[in-house]
Amino acid sequence: MPEQAPLHPVSRQYLDVLTDEVGILQHAIGSRPDPAHGYCTDDVARALQVDLLHRWETGWPAVAQSAWRGVRFLTDAFDDTSGRFRNFRSVDGSWTAGTASEDSQGRALLALGDVIAEAPDRPMVEAATSLFERALPATGGVTALRAQASVLLGCALTVGAAPNSPAAVGFREMAGAYRARFPATLDPAWSWPEPILTYENALPPRALIVAGQTLGSEEMIDTGLSVLDWQIDAQVTSEGHLSPVGNGWWPRGGAISRFDQQPIEATALLLAAEAAHRATADDRYLSAMECAYGWFLGANDLGVDVADPGRGACHDALTAHGVNANQGAESTLMWLIAAETMRATRVGHTIAALPTDAQPAGSFA
Repeated sequence: MPEQAPLHPVSRQYLDVLTDEVGILQHAIGSRPDPAHGYCTDDVARALQVDLLHRWETGWPAVAQSAWRGVRFLTDAFDDTSGRFRNFRSVDGSWTAGTASEDSQGRALLALGDVIAEAPDRPMVEAATSLFERALPATGGVTALRAQASVLLGCALTVGAAPNSPAAVGFREMAGAYRARFPATLDPAWSWPEPILTYENALPPRALIVAGQTLGSEEMIDTGLSVLDWQIDAQVTSEGHLSPVGNGWWPRGGAISRFDQQPIEATALLLAAEAAHRATADDRYLSAMECAYGWFLGANDLGVDVADPGRGACHDALTAHGVNANQGAESTLMWLIAAETMRATRVGHTIAALPTDAQPAGSFA
């Protein structure tokens, strides 16, 4: 087991800096929000997930208004004609023209699934359920490996919360089709269905593990574990710290890009290892979680902090020369998710946020 990096109190200081009355701005110049690039549905969805995680420490009233803002944004992002979530929004409120990304569909559904399964606010759950069910039919057109993984995870959450929900219909078929994207017999040298590893690489094995648990499929779980084990072996150094695939990617038969390492890789691995530990109770996955968490706090190739826990902020990448000076939404949200997931794993949830059906200010009513 690697040395445990310290846990830190919840800080929403920088989250509040990045967020206005519409949502979280996606980019920053240094630690200053950059309104020129507006908002991104992907980031708003993740911010909603952070609100749900923070409630255990802060209490629901402290995050309810922010969570409702996220639900309203996702509702506004949904295009009834296409059944898809638009991804980019300018600060003037207009949406960028063009085809909605598959990632935005997957991430929105995953966040809505978290709301359905976790939010202690009945009107919010009802709003999220309605939006999820409206968006679900269009997921048949989602083909990207990671976007499909997010859809699968979102559906697994709703199946667990409401076994008779529309997501439960066809879930086994959906999960089976996803498993079939991976070779029946995994190659130990390249346990991946594509010729290159790019970003958020641990998301697909996490989806396989969670779907396998939901369906009681040992074969699906074993496939996810094998893919995750391969990734862990490739990215944890002999010194015991995480060195994730950098932004130059990893082509089959080629070298792993060392830099720029991005926070999304560390958090994706941490979440996948958490799912693996839930499925197996194997402590090696706790070790992988600790490696991923430690990456943010100096247990990395350069020995420098990528996150700033006191402010609740995170740099955009670990480069060959240090940290990227910018602290955008995705990176910051990845740190906050990693921190609360690690806290829950080590010490469990507090009871600061007892479930309540009280409807907060700013809801749809």
